[in-house]
Amino acid sequence: MQFIDLAAQYQHLKIKIDKRIQTVLEHGQYIMGPEVQEFEQKLAEYVGVKHAITCANGTDALTLSLMALGIGKGDAVFCPTFTFFATAETVSFEGATPIFVDSNPDTFNICPDDLEKRIVDVLAEGSLQPKAIIAVDLFGLPANYPALEALAEKYNLKLIEDAAQGFGGHINGQKAGSFGDIATTSFFPAKPLGCYGDGGAIFTDCDEYAELIKSYRVHGKGKDKYDNVRIGMNSRLDTIQAAILLEKLAEFPVELENRNDAANRYTLQLKNTFKTPVVPDGYGSSWAQYTLQSDERVRAMADYKAQGIPTVIYYGRCMHEQTAFVDLGYQAGDFPIAEKLARSVFSLPMHGYL
Repeated sequence: MQFIDLAAQYQHLKIKIDKRIQTVLEHGQYIMGPEVQEFEQKLAEYVGVKHAITCANGTDALTLSLMALGIGKGDAVFCPTFTFFATAETVSFEGATPIFVDSNPDTFNICPDDLEKRIVDVLAEGSLQPKAIIAVDLFGLPANYPALEALAEKYNLKLIEDAAQGFGGHINGQKAGSFGDIATTSFFPAKPLGCYGDGGAIFTDCDEYAELIKSYRVHGKGKDKYDNVRIGMNSRLDTIQAAILLEKLAEFPVELENRNDAANRYTLQLKNTFKTPVVPDGYGSSWAQYTLQSDERVRAMADYKAQGIPTVIYYGRCMHEQTAFVDLGYQAGDFPIAEKLARSVFSLPMHGYL
């Protein structure tokens, strides 16, 4: 049994994907070819935003967003401690300081109450300037954007939605990728919408941010690639990946329905054995992972392994526990909910062909 069965998905879409790839091989426009523009347009339409700008990977998508917002040295960026390393890594990469925030025990996402406490603490301490929030749609469920947007407005902060896992989720019909000032996603193969390599995208309704990001992703170009008006980076989605993603996006609504059916079956069967995921009223998850909580995780995972069922831990170590962030001075117990999650969560197989 596969944890994420990409082979089954390919067999289902093989004829369409192969045809798309062959078309690219024939026209030979491997970088920023016509399929990239076609995909960006359909991606923006699906999410419901004005601009979708593709790039090389989800980490670059976050970096490009921070660049567009002018985040740098002396700035504080608030993000969850229970997340993948890239969320906080990109903040430090820009010279800013990540300020970690505890989790909601049921949704796993950033806790708005703890976030406000951390914002107040940074303001009181005075050495850093609060500039932005990065919220992660962990395991497929959008974060609490009504509360987060209110806090961003209250403290004059920019809000970035990291929708890499949440793509396809929604809050009252508003799709993940459309919240905050800028949103990002990743097309890493294991994501709900993934390609056959690395890829990413940035979403925004702001024309100014969109133009900046389009420039930054190609070496800070101006009117052409030899007119460089700012320091940028090289971060482009290649045409073959865009061609693959076009067919995957067309099939995505069906796969999303299948993921939700699988999640409902899991919950029905497991709710009396483990703490199962919580989806608040009005929310929809894309189920990037189906994550259980157990105080006897080692035994539970061993039981599944004995039955030939793979399990994975997302995530066994919080950001404030990472060696790379030891200089920030956090201590064990600073984020009790996130630390408990890191010691108790494990995920079951989840994909659109389960």
